[in-house]
Amino acid sequence: MTNINIPVSVLNLAPIRKGQTPKDAIDSMVELAQATEEMGYKRYWIAEHHNSPTLVSSATSILIKHTLEHTNTIRVGSGGIMLPNHSPLVVAEQFGTMATIYPDRLDLGLGRAPGTDMKTASALRRSQHDSVYTFPDDVNALLTYFGSQEQQGYVKAYPGVATNIPLYILGSSTDSAYLAAELGLPYVFASHFAPRYMEEAISIYRQRFQPSAYLDSPYMMVCLNVIAAETDEEAQRESTTMQQFFLNVVRGSQIPMQPPVDSMDSIWRPHEKEMASSMSHMTFMGSKETVKAQLTSFQEKYHVDEIMAVSYIFDPEKQKRSYQIFKEIVSRK
Repeated sequence: MTNINIPVSVLNLAPIRKGQTPKDAIDSMVELAQATEEMGYKRYWIAEHHNSPTLVSSATSILIKHTLEHTNTIRVGSGGIMLPNHSPLVVAEQFGTMATIYPDRLDLGLGRAPGTDMKTASALRRSQHDSVYTFPDDVNALLTYFGSQEQQGYVKAYPGVATNIPLYILGSSTDSAYLAAELGLPYVFASHFAPRYMEEAISIYRQRFQPSAYLDSPYMMVCLNVIAAETDEEAQRESTTMQQFFLNVVRGSQIPMQPPVDSMDSIWRPHEKEMASSMSHMTFMGSKETVKAQLTSFQEKYHVDEIMAVSYIFDPEKQKRSYQIFKEIVSRK
């Protein structure tokens, strides 16, 4: 029998809803963390995006600290820290400090893309070189900074040494699957917006995985969209918020998260629908029974170790309800 009783977690891009201020969006982010902690979610990760007026997730480590401060047990982390934008030493010092204040509650998800456009990436000014290519070295540097005293070189992260903060490699193509496998680290695939290479990336990671000091066997997480409601019809309507979100991405427009609509037909053109739908293809949507069937079918095929859910739902209470339904499914309630 397929196991759907697996850990579930949350990813939040910290979007600004229509009518909200940035402070409101941060408050909503914290309230969702508190609610999902109460429901028994394993971890709550916050994304990194820059130069986006519709998201407040630019200073990710500050938002993580803020969330840790207002929760008690849920693991909080980055989905992810985009290493081209940051010096590994600074990341180690920041996360080492948080791990010292909040021991055993911190995760560090790492991405190799800048999480923004090239002009903005240049303005972030970590380096004038293409630091995407230094990603493997940067990950190894972080493993060292968080490792034991014996592993350290001359430059150390204080605090940070011996905190052993768990690292997760994030990917939206197959590139990072090779690295996660080689280093023996957990791998998280971003199928919530880039599902195209998911199957291939999972296969590469599992086939090439080398046991390490961090993991004995592969640990595969998949991030996907979840829109759960009392009925299929309600979930379908709520999903139009997500569809408008991805339409924003397709158009490059900067519109806050919008309320649901009865029909998207008058909002998007056929080619836009096709592009937005391909990005959001990996979505569990519907009533409890429908989502359970979708999850069961997914697990029969992929057998992942953990699912991280993103729910673009306009009404915060309906968003919490969606997470509640999803947690009940994996808890078999």
